[in-house]
Amino acid sequence: MNKLLTSIICSTALFCSCTSTGASDPEAASTDTLYSPSHAGGFLILRADTAGSSIIEVYNPWQGAADVTERLYIDRTPDGTLDVPAGSQIIKGDAKRLVLMSSTAVAMLDAIGANDRIVGVSGGQYISSPTLKARAAFVAEVGWEGNIDYETLLSLKPDLVVVYGVGGPSAMTGKLAEAGIPVFYLGDYLEESPLGKAEWMVAMGEITGQRESAVSRFNAIVPEYETIAARARAIERPRPRVMLNTPYGDSWFMPGHGSYMSRLVADAGGEYVYADAPDDASTATIDMETAYRLAASADVWLNVGDYPTLASLSRALPKLADIPAVKTVQVFSNTARSTPGGGNDFYESGVVNPHLVLRDLVKIFHPDSVPEEFVYYRQLK
Repeated sequence: MNKLLTSIICSTALFCSCTSTGASDPEAASTDTLYSPSHAGGFLILRADTAGSSIIEVYNPWQGAADVTERLYIDRTPDGTLDVPAGSQIIKGDAKRLVLMSSTAVAMLDAIGANDRIVGVSGGQYISSPTLKARAAFVAEVGWEGNIDYETLLSLKPDLVVVYGVGGPSAMTGKLAEAGIPVFYLGDYLEESPLGKAEWMVAMGEITGQRESAVSRFNAIVPEYETIAARARAIERPRPRVMLNTPYGDSWFMPGHGSYMSRLVADAGGEYVYADAPDDASTATIDMETAYRLAASADVWLNVGDYPTLASLSRALPKLADIPAVKTVQVFSNTARSTPGGGNDFYESGVVNPHLVLRDLVKIFHPDSVPEEFVYYRQLK
């Protein structure tokens, strides 16, 4: 996601506060299923005919959605006459020209070698992708949702606009429908599982006609992630207690035990310090005194934002200057791959590289067990 979207969805600039889509309908899986996700709960790919056409069903693609199904039909019939319900979102053949409202979609197309399909983005200054930056002259900025440059967007003649919903349908859909431009809801940010987030690259692969490549890429990630997690579980030493985040205004947001970030912490061999967090992925808002107490009991403090040093963090939060994690220099930020424009690759390519994020965390919790250098994290000193 781009930086603005991340801050809107997760007030602390973390995916950990997002809620889940819920599982897809198991009855929908049948002989007509082309791809049933193994870890994601928010989409399913179905066969639409015998000519290779398909339907991507997306379930509850915004926070608070219930019993919502969005469908994108991909018409690959020779004469372009796939029979679909009136008013359906439909593209003719594989998408060749895409406008992306989320930077995680950029990372997914990078992962499957389809970056050249991108003709427009939102928040280009925040995007990390070197491949996209190399093509910057061919990729237009279309603005933010709520302030879209529709003249530019329409001039790009996209086959499809990849959108997101926050608390409701995208405000762009009505205007795009008037222009006859279909949309696809990318719901990766709602997945609780790190592997579930990454699996949405398969949906992007289907859109671009590269499903097999996307499945291959995802299937290579799964055993890497699971191997790293298994090694972390096998380490015979105490699990470090882990504090997350920094204050946002006068509040401190902490993810539920079922969230993306808390699952990563557990899989890496850490113990989330907030035992009273919700069991699901919901975010809890705790008062500052509770936050100080939890931080004081932690061995490691993660995701502290853009503070460059421990001294700058301690100046901003003097009450935490003497907690154990600060004294032992066990404070880490997920900003090792920040961009000059203010973006953070943790929220971009980190989504399609959950095994590398997990490896970083294992290195933090058990430094002598991981020889590789950090990818997304850095230690504050």
